[in-house]
Amino acid sequence: MTLTNREMRSRIDQDGTLTLSLESVALGEPGDDEVIVRIEAAPINPSDLGLLLGPADITTLETADGGSLRFQVPESRLPGVSGRIGQSLPIGNEGAGTVIAAGRNAKALQGKLVGMIGGGMYADYRRIAARDVVVLPEGASAADGAAMFVNPLTALGFVETAHREGHKAIVHTAAASNLGQMLQKICLADGIALVNVVRSPEQAQILRDIGAQHVVNSRDEDFTAQLTAAIRETGATIAFDAIGGGALGSDILSAMERAAVDNSSSYSRYGSDTFKQLYIYGALDLAPTTLNRMTFGFQWSAGGWLLFPFLQKAGADVAARLRARVLAELTTTFASRYTQVVGLAQALQPDVLRGYERKATGEKFLIDPRLG
Repeated sequence: MTLTNREMRSRIDQDGTLTLSLESVALGEPGDDEVIVRIEAAPINPSDLGLLLGPADITTLETADGGSLRFQVPESRLPGVSGRIGQSLPIGNEGAGTVIAAGRNAKALQGKLVGMIGGGMYADYRRIAARDVVVLPEGASAADGAAMFVNPLTALGFVETAHREGHKAIVHTAAASNLGQMLQKICLADGIALVNVVRSPEQAQILRDIGAQHVVNSRDEDFTAQLTAAIRETGATIAFDAIGGGALGSDILSAMERAAVDNSSSYSRYGSDTFKQLYIYGALDLAPTTLNRMTFGFQWSAGGWLLFPFLQKAGADVAARLRARVLAELTTTFASRYTQVVGLAQALQPDVLRGYERKATGEKFLIDPRLG
């Protein structure tokens, strides 16, 4: 069986031109330990946009031949993507669909509805190792299983990281996101205090409606006081920042330091003895990260956090435990709700792309290639 397969691909050329296109690729027979899945649902997550659009300037969008789109990557941002110059890269971290062909050692998966991860999911079909697919629970749809990996495992990974590093409470930014809502539900179920940082009253209400106790709006005039009070009350000493650019991460470390100093009985010119950890896991703001280290002493650390390196370090047993929890709570804790479902070609229409590129809270797009 040979299938003609459409794949969405992203390419950056030496002159900084980024091109998005649908390419025709022939899929051969699955290997002994492989399956071919007809993709029926694939979410558009911020992590997908990082490859799809990279650091391109969205305002430079122009249409090109064959329905493709072009953008310009500012020259100052090109060094950060030098490793992908000239490569046509398939897009889409995760998805779900029906197994339509299976290799000799994977026949039990034939006809099954599965979730999967491994890249290249913005396509009609995906040939993939059987070990990288998970059969969905009875009654679950492709849309239910499409986003069962990245956001759920990231949210669980945050809690696992906090436990492993000895922190009892967490701060999270862009907290009303799909991922943020999952994290809040986990923390409520597991008895972990969580300080949610949002940017509007509407976002705050989304979280309060699911039981959040500590929500602060970064655009309020008294944000600093609110944040410090919430950290003082919860004892949060670890933060996961989806914003990346600007000074929000620094502000969180400073608030942690103020809360620690308020609880200290003595002064040290080196700051408090409380260790504070900032992890940046997203890039909603592409500006440089600013850290004002004079405001949070010397007991701190800042670094990046990514799901797959975390899972590798945590080990197979931990990864299996987290995946089992996702399956058990797929349509409750880890449910994703989509505001728009688009076809594969439709995802490259300029107005549609501008819609999902906004990464607006409460708006989540799903690609169903069967829609065209």
